[in-house]
Amino acid sequence: MSELHYLYGKPAAKADLRTHNGDFIVKEILPFSPTGEGEHHMLHVRKEGLNTVQVAEMLAKFAKVHPKEVTFAGQKDKNAITEQWFGVRIPGKDTPDWASLNSDKLTILTSSRHSKKLRTGALLGNRFILTLRNVTDIADVVTRLVSVAKTGVPNYFGEQRFGHDGKNLVLGRQMLAGRKVKDRNKRSMYLSAVRSHLFNQVVSYRLSQHGITPMAGDCVMLSGSKSFFVAEQWDEVVVKRLAEKDIQLSAPLWGRGQILPKGEAAAMETLAVSELSEDCYGLEHAGLEQERRPLLLEPQGLKYQVQDDVMTLEFVLPAGSFATSLLRELFDYQDVKERQWQESVAADKRTQES
Repeated sequence: MSELHYLYGKPAAKADLRTHNGDFIVKEILPFSPTGEGEHHMLHVRKEGLNTVQVAEMLAKFAKVHPKEVTFAGQKDKNAITEQWFGVRIPGKDTPDWASLNSDKLTILTSSRHSKKLRTGALLGNRFILTLRNVTDIADVVTRLVSVAKTGVPNYFGEQRFGHDGKNLVLGRQMLAGRKVKDRNKRSMYLSAVRSHLFNQVVSYRLSQHGITPMAGDCVMLSGSKSFFVAEQWDEVVVKRLAEKDIQLSAPLWGRGQILPKGEAAAMETLAVSELSEDCYGLEHAGLEQERRPLLLEPQGLKYQVQDDVMTLEFVLPAGSFATSLLRELFDYQDVKERQWQESVAADKRTQES
């Protein structure tokens, strides 16, 4: 993501992220409470050192159900402490002793029956508590935090979407070019990587060329909704709604159909993807429809604490957004766990070659 445009310029402060798993804490926020009855078991889980799929497999094996009967609202990092929800469908069976699954890596916080399946994306958002270590320029970070709280940051898809070294994007392009991928989850992941890359490129191009200034023909979204309309002209009423954050500027999630903006905004987006025509063509013929995503990401409840060269940030982000997109506007940071993984891969490669 280093080549993407910075809204406030490249940060001056250096910092280390995820020195320990406890430096990256994420807690899911559900938009509902379990009903207490039904064939679906809602499990609130705290995990560390496990990815979401690993936990889902453990739950399926323990409950003696097919893996497809275990669902989750969102994927969460392995190298972190995360609290997330899983749904396990067990029709006509007794309630398992979920607490017997507890270990140093996994804790069942609560369990309750529910009447409906837990579906992907069924979240209001995520609460983050992140600790950055060896921060070199606290003053610069604090200045940026004031701007971020007022305006937000580019709503980029984070590195996680593209896999280690962008592998998901590479495989997605190969798939669109004809490579067969049988696994449905992998197909979805690869398509998402290509689509997310296009979105990031449009956002970066727009911000570098036009900033956050509204453009004639902008496709604007109603805040907190996927609904949108085209602002062919920015009159006082529409400008006021944008200032009051009732509406948001947006960028494309590519698919088939006409480009949704008009006029100046449509011309800008067409120019932004002019060198990515193969990606556009592939997505248009992969069954995806044109959609929109907010241009900017605005963290809620943003606060911080500082002790010596350690800074702790707390904030809430809507579902589908990335904490790393906020962090990159504040710090020139290195992900310690990612660096360790890359060093391990390089060492294995040297061993194989020797």
